[in-house]
Amino acid sequence: MAEGRTGQGSLWGGRFGAAPAAAMAQLSKSTHFDWALAPYDIRQGTAHANALLRAGLLDEPTHAALTAGLEQVAAEVDSGQLQPAEADEDVHGALERRLIEIVGQDVGGRLRAGRSRNDQVATDLRLLLLDVSNAVTAELVDLCGALLTQAERHHADPAPGFTHLQHAQPVTLGHEIGKHVQPFLRDLSRLRDWQQRTSVSPMGAGALAGNGLGLDPVATAADLGFSRSFENSIDAVVDRDFVAEFLFITAMIGVHLSRLGEEICLWATSEFGWVYLHDEFSTGSSIMPQKKNPDSAELARGKSGRLIGDLVSVLTMLKGLPFAYNRDLQEDKEPVFDAIATLRLVLPAMTGTVATLRFRPEVAGAGTADGHSLATELADWLVRQGMPFRQAHEVSGRAVKAADEAGVQLWEVDLPAVDPALTPRAVEALSVDAALAARGHPGGTAPEAVARQLKQAREALEQYR
Repeated sequence: MAEGRTGQGSLWGGRFGAAPAAAMAQLSKSTHFDWALAPYDIRQGTAHANALLRAGLLDEPTHAALTAGLEQVAAEVDSGQLQPAEADEDVHGALERRLIEIVGQDVGGRLRAGRSRNDQVATDLRLLLLDVSNAVTAELVDLCGALLTQAERHHADPAPGFTHLQHAQPVTLGHEIGKHVQPFLRDLSRLRDWQQRTSVSPMGAGALAGNGLGLDPVATAADLGFSRSFENSIDAVVDRDFVAEFLFITAMIGVHLSRLGEEICLWATSEFGWVYLHDEFSTGSSIMPQKKNPDSAELARGKSGRLIGDLVSVLTMLKGLPFAYNRDLQEDKEPVFDAIATLRLVLPAMTGTVATLRFRPEVAGAGTADGHSLATELADWLVRQGMPFRQAHEVSGRAVKAADEAGVQLWEVDLPAVDPALTPRAVEALSVDAALAARGHPGGTAPEAVARQLKQAREALEQYR
């Protein structure tokens, strides 16, 4: 770096008499990951040029030359013709270098007035994540749609419900599949809420103290499509809550994908046998010819760890930073870009996996009453006869013990011998169909209740299309 001059690809340097050491330059360099911000940096550069024009700091011909130059830079970025040079420190310096090459120093050098890399990068990242959140929303909607289609197909087919991975009470297969839709609907809701909080423009905050050139941040926010401008210029440049919150949402989606993947892995085992995996979304073994492995589900389960790690990385980076900007904040981008890439890799694969599963309701239904899962029905029958539930629970438990000792099913036990309150009519409660029918309330497991839930979920999903 020549004394008294800002170096090529850098936006500072006048007070320095020596260039950064090679090790320092490599540590500082970020174009290998922040180039993803280039389209957004050009977009806010155009908005900033408009702000300079409104403030009387650019005349019309200079503004026209600047915007034309920015359009050419955008076209070169879009085509891949423009790539960062080795000397470029970051995306901002690389783009300004190219702009000056096109329009000259006198015109291109005016765009830096009243803005800092601090408000630039915060703006760029918000714009990028708002775009990405729309893409993630669309992919989540597709996954939910695939789950709902499968659930609707099997809304009335009986299946065991589980707690502690043990048979609990009868439900329907549609209820089992549909349970996975609800967490993803919450994720969609979180994304929508996050978008409202993130649609705040930092432009005009400068390095931290705002700008002294009469630039209007509210007008710039409108130019960029933000809902509003910043409230505090110091907070505007250092706030990365929107990054951490986005990463929390992606980590939560990852956890929900992992739980779905885990259940697909279980359903596909010989022990469960609930589903056949489609060839297109499973793989084989290098040594065992018979194997058909649920790799898409396993990888979804495994990659959730990356998404959680990306969140922890950013939270750890943020926890001790003094206000305002610190260079540590450069470390917000790689985790968030990794989370985006990971999630957008997993979501389509899981959607395809779910859409192509072939369920075997006859296998799921065959085990519905296993493990004395109708014992609660017996207790509820006693409650309907007037017995306190605490006592009914005890009586039903004794019936289960009798069945275990005799090696028979619960309905095969001599119920009156267990307790006189268990009249011969009690056996009427020991039916999977009766157990399901008794739960027709909203959110319940009766087939008609499940059908209503799935219809409501479809309607909720349409809000996000």
